[in-house]
Amino acid sequence: LRVGVDRRDSGVHGQLSVVRSHAVAVSVCVAEDAGEQHLVRAGADARHEVARFDRRLLDLGMKVAYDEPQAVGSDRICAAVAGYTKYGGPLIILDFGTATTFDVVSADGVYLGGAIAPGLETGAADLQRRAAKLPRIELRFPEEVIGKTTVKSMQSGIMFGAVDAMEGIVRRIKNSLGAHMNVIATGGFATIMSAQTGIINHIEPTLVLEGVRIIYEKNRRKSPARKGR
Repeated sequence: LRVGVDRRDSGVHGQLSVVRSHAVAVSVCVAEDAGEQHLVRAGADARHEVARFDRRLLDLGMKVAYDEPQAVGSDRICAAVAGYTKYGGPLIILDFGTATTFDVVSADGVYLGGAIAPGLETGAADLQRRAAKLPRIELRFPEEVIGKTTVKSMQSGIMFGAVDAMEGIVRRIKNSLGAHMNVIATGGFATIMSAQTGIINHIEPTLVLEGVRIIYEKNRRKSPARKGR
């Protein structure tokens, strides 16, 4: 099963497209057909039959206890499904991407919600854009927290600041639920962030894609196919 995720920033979530060749895409884009079109551009044969799943009708194997369930990013739901399938609950999933997301699943497999913060690259780019004299920097941890150059000072503030924010939010979530919780990290910065903290129990680089596969396999026989454009 080849799996792809279209994570271009938008604000409308929830398209899951599947082609008969077993290439799967989950889209978090505005345009209704963006996920399918992106899949075709990436090399899928447009003559393949495509099944379009309405997320409101999907069997996720998980209740979504969100005020507006369809507003939750599909990537977050996929990560929650995969994390709970592999580790059970309660758990917290940290996804270090364009945004840093904190997703919470209860002991009985209910998606409870979470928190969204600016991602490392997003925060660094916005800081550099708004402060004319600050340079672009490589996002890595400096040797010391006290920076002796502008670059090292920015690295210290951004990277160590992100670690402290992550630990603080995880602590607040645990205190809110009053339970011991597994903490899983995924996304591009999961490995380097995990090396700086003791709160992360597992690193799962492909967690979102695993969730796409799990949801697809659960629903593959429930949706009629239609010809791709």
